[in-house]
Amino acid sequence: MAKVEFKHVEKVYENGFHAVHDLNLDIADGEFLVLVGPSGCGKSTALRMIAGLEDVSGGDLVIGDRRVNELPPQDRDIAMVFQSYALYPHMSVADNIAYGLKLRKMPKQEIDDRIKRAADMLELTANLDRKPAQLSGGQRQRVAMGRAIVRQPSVFLMDEPLSNLDAKLRVQMRAEISSVVRSLGTTTVYVTHDQVEAMTMGDRMAVMKAGFLQQAGSPQEVYDHPNNIFVAQFVGSPPMNLVKGKLQREGDGATLTIGPSTLAVPAAVFAERPGLADYSGRTVAVGARSEDMDDASLKGDAHPNSRLNGTVTLVEALGSEIVVHFDLDGEKVETEDTKLLAQEIGEEEIMGDEGTVKWVASFAPRSRVRMGDAVEIAVDVERLHWFDADSGESIR
Repeated sequence: MAKVEFKHVEKVYENGFHAVHDLNLDIADGEFLVLVGPSGCGKSTALRMIAGLEDVSGGDLVIGDRRVNELPPQDRDIAMVFQSYALYPHMSVADNIAYGLKLRKMPKQEIDDRIKRAADMLELTANLDRKPAQLSGGQRQRVAMGRAIVRQPSVFLMDEPLSNLDAKLRVQMRAEISSVVRSLGTTTVYVTHDQVEAMTMGDRMAVMKAGFLQQAGSPQEVYDHPNNIFVAQFVGSPPMNLVKGKLQREGDGATLTIGPSTLAVPAAVFAERPGLADYSGRTVAVGARSEDMDDASLKGDAHPNSRLNGTVTLVEALGSEIVVHFDLDGEKVETEDTKLLAQEIGEEEIMGDEGTVKWVASFAPRSRVRMGDAVEIAVDVERLHWFDADSGESIR
């Protein structure tokens, strides 16, 4: 096992494209780190630099105690699992798993022992004599995992290994990969554009955008305390709801005006985010997670000063909750990040009509709201997220 360190790492291609900017990231010995971000953000480039498949343009890349900038891939003690499986179609499962070991001229008994251990771990024992064409997509991905495991490398590198699988199989394989990697205790760097994989698989996640590292931390930390609007909306499903509001200090607390609605902001919010004191009388960007809202009719007369009004546009009954899409009167938050995310998920999903924003809330299953209803939404004001309306940076 080994730690991996990016120290001011840069990647600039010959055509001048700057793929990775000043990347500083430490991956601990035995840690499972997920690199996540939209297409073209530099995450796969960073992974390929660890593998030695891309040259490092600047800075230092360290694996264990060795600077590996000029070290060839075969000398880095890494094993990589690709999106395309990269299996040899004419070879059996056993031969595919053993291929790298045979190239290293390992003794046959040792090869057989390693194949057996990997096959038992990945439930491939019954398939060792089959060819890849006779396997399902999930089984092929297990073979690719087996080929990496038998190498017993210091570092596993996984480049979107589940993107070719259907949704149900992805869920199953997420759990299997997490279990196998943790049982082995091998340092793992996993690249994905799927933030659900990032949230559920890694010890830590690192969010990238346009070649820059935006935030690194535990999945829950990144979800609960995003550094900026990009992280707030990219991490979480559905994305965080955003709207502009005017903050006005009143005594120890404040009021927040969103369109025609006014919310009372308690003093506890200012105690947790002292930076808000500088925004009194100013417009801020406000974010709300879907789970921090509910049907106000279920709350009775509680918290009358924490309610917004909207018009229901879609209701999705999921049994354990009701996902309610609604139009909220208010001003859209538009930054470079919101435009980028709009392109990523489809602009109509993030933008409403002029003077309204599209929001999504998770209501308790007792709610009886229907499409077209005027609805009053109870908001947990203490769980709101606050951002500078111009820069998009979190206000703390």
